[in-house]
Amino acid sequence: MSFVTLQESLRKELRKRIDAGELTGMELARRTGFTQAHISNFLNRKRGLKLPALDRVLRAVGLTVYDLLNPHELVRFAAVPAGGDEEYAAVPLVEGAIAAGSEVIVNEEVKELLKFRRAFLSRIRPDLAAPPRKAWTRFVLIKVDVKEGMSMWPRLAPGCALLIDRHYNSLRPYRKGERNLYAVRKGEGCTVKYVELTTSASRADAQGPESQFLVLRPHNPDYPIEVLEIEEGQTFADLLVGRVAHIALET
Repeated sequence: MSFVTLQESLRKELRKRIDAGELTGMELARRTGFTQAHISNFLNRKRGLKLPALDRVLRAVGLTVYDLLNPHELVRFAAVPAGGDEEYAAVPLVEGAIAAGSEVIVNEEVKELLKFRRAFLSRIRPDLAAPPRKAWTRFVLIKVDVKEGMSMWPRLAPGCALLIDRHYNSLRPYRKGERNLYAVRKGEGCTVKYVELTTSASRADAQGPESQFLVLRPHNPDYPIEVLEIEEGQTFADLLVGRVAHIALET
């Protein structure tokens, strides 16, 4: 495979991710440190990438040169037949504070990249409330610590990994008759709970808008209910990091 063909394979992979909503040009520019114009020119075949720049892009999206090789060429060098990695997307595992506070997940914030089938991710429905988040890294993974896991036991368990859809910050049920489970901003990090929106009754006859709160309910009745006040200028959607779309338990 020539260097030109390698770059064309990278273009196709990046465009596939952009079209699937897994990546944006802005996000890629921020991950790599290039300007958006530089990225746009590469994607539109107006310029190529030098080898160091190609390495930066590959690292930013969790790929290697081997991922770009034609499987029929790769099998000549592999001890086992090449797998179908084109069927998978890499999702970053990050700390809860990063999931809650970073709009675009950059390389330095990623603890690990885990692969999910693209077909599975594409079936997950987003539901964005204001403010808009289309430029955000959509899917992230976080791990549940002991306290969070026990507060949601047996729905969750300590150490399980949660796939968070950060393009779902509405309060509409994903499935009829089922409660959504959310990652919610709390302090410098996030917590995982069922969520309800309520209004302060104490200010009902006072002038000005009423105070709004998010009620955070655990699954385990032995743990307390928490209440977060929605500050002036915020909406409930600002506090919702995203919906828990998948729970992976370690065995």
